[in-house]
Amino acid sequence: MLRGVRDLVVADVPLPEPVGDDSILVRIGAVGVCGSDVLRYGVGKGYGFPLVLGHEMSGTVEEPSADGLLSAGDRVAIFPCVPDPADPMTEIGEYTLATHYDYFGSRRDGGLEEYLRVPSRNLIRLPEGTSLIAGALVEPAGVALHAVRKADVGPNASALVIGAGPIGLLAAQWLRILGVVRVLVADVDERKRRVAEHLGFEVLDAAAAPSDQLALAATQGRGVDIAVEASGLGLTLLQAVGSAAHRGLVILLGDLSTDAELKKETVSRILRRELTLRGTWNATIAPRGANDWEMVVASLGRTLAVDDLVSHVEALDDAPAVFARLADRAAWSNKTVFAVSTEALEEREAALEGSLSARLAASDALEPAQAGVR
Repeated sequence: MLRGVRDLVVADVPLPEPVGDDSILVRIGAVGVCGSDVLRYGVGKGYGFPLVLGHEMSGTVEEPSADGLLSAGDRVAIFPCVPDPADPMTEIGEYTLATHYDYFGSRRDGGLEEYLRVPSRNLIRLPEGTSLIAGALVEPAGVALHAVRKADVGPNASALVIGAGPIGLLAAQWLRILGVVRVLVADVDERKRRVAEHLGFEVLDAAAAPSDQLALAATQGRGVDIAVEASGLGLTLLQAVGSAAHRGLVILLGDLSTDAELKKETVSRILRRELTLRGTWNATIAPRGANDWEMVVASLGRTLAVDDLVSHVEALDDAPAVFARLADRAAWSNKTVFAVSTEALEEREAALEGSLSARLAASDALEPAQAGVR
């Protein structure tokens, strides 16, 4: 429970109250840590205290749903947005574009506790054999897919993703899945570039030169058809614009932490190249059978790889120390996931053994000790 800025405690709380329609009890399995969680912890960005964090969630259904679609024992991914039935956007299935909605982990207590009550409509059954740790990555994978689906992928399409964190690498995979022939991934972090290369992408060292310059050089000056800004910086937003080819699309995926100044030269480029800038927000779970989340779940372990993104799997009792480490950037991390249930803790060793990010994090932790030996 987050009681205030940098004031996180492990405490007993009552069993959760029902939420929305046909609310059923779910035993939380695993919870991913989003950058927004770290901001809520570190600087208090949010809707108030106290708050149980966590919106990237998987779990196990404890009781059947009224519609008969879910049974006790089913493993599920948990969509965190609880729609307002009276909002017009809810009527067309755009829950997160509504003016009013509720949200686990930001506007109400989230997944970093042992149980939640969740509307059955918010639960997507995971395929047989899917780990709870992988299930916690459905939420960021859905966000990335929702962004990439803004693009019309033409023949011989090329793309640039600026930012090789989990969201960026998920977006890069979706671009490839949806038919982009050449996907470039740029980042300043050498270890994140290694993960991107391991996943089969052409990497650009953004520490050596600006991403747009590197992308233009790699495409003989033409630029890319689709540029995805996934770093959340004003500078990289401008670089995404600078990398786009004529009639290219720039997708704004990162929520900017710094301002972006549009100089007249940048505006002229947008005009003269007839560029399109598209915003994107969250993901969809409607209509049934044809939405972002069901596509993610159907793709897990097949065309979409998430295992190599997980750098840390932590126990719930260690949350205060883990959040302090993340806020202080005291060690390298890619994707941190909390194993809340016993089953998720049992999956921890296999998840870390199978992840390149986990091996890179482990080697990073050993470097100070090795330096001392020398």
